[in-house]
Amino acid sequence: MNYQILDKSKQKEVTELFTSVFTTSEGEKEGVLIGNLSSELASSIDNEETICIGVYENESLIGCIFFTRLKFISPVQVYMLAPVAVSTEYQGKGIGQALINYGLNELKKRSVSAAVTYGDPSFYSKVGFRALSEKVIQAPLKLSMPIGWLGQSLTGEPIPTINERPRCVKEFNDPVYW
Repeated sequence: MNYQILDKSKQKEVTELFTSVFTTSEGEKEGVLIGNLSSELASSIDNEETICIGVYENESLIGCIFFTRLKFISPVQVYMLAPVAVSTEYQGKGIGQALINYGLNELKKRSVSAAVTYGDPSFYSKVGFRALSEKVIQAPLKLSMPIGWLGQSLTGEPIPTINERPRCVKEFNDPVYW
């Protein structure tokens, strides 16, 4: 497995992976939605506000994750993990977990305080995410499934309470994702 921080030149590969994975698992409508989201995110990769990490096997992109910065007035660094995709034929082999752990370690190297995500607690708990109260860190938009708001400290200290709603990258500024 070869992990890489990706740049905008990988937009087509990233889009194809997310579209395929989400079409297979969630249906064509979700495949198009998340494929378009990943394409937009990939077009704005700057390795600061939007970080994209992929895992390759034999030159083929088999997994990909995005981390996007949540902006607060306070100077705390928090990134959101979403979306995540692992090629259908490679699922269930720990590749997604290894990729997420690789990404979280990358964030730790950058002195990021916490990572949050919005998804399936049973999956994300395997990589250290726990239920996160919006009294600690609010989601950028109203959550349709508050049980899916998850976080983890990357410093060893408790996640800091931030009493303000963050701004997210423009690609996530749509209630359809929340």
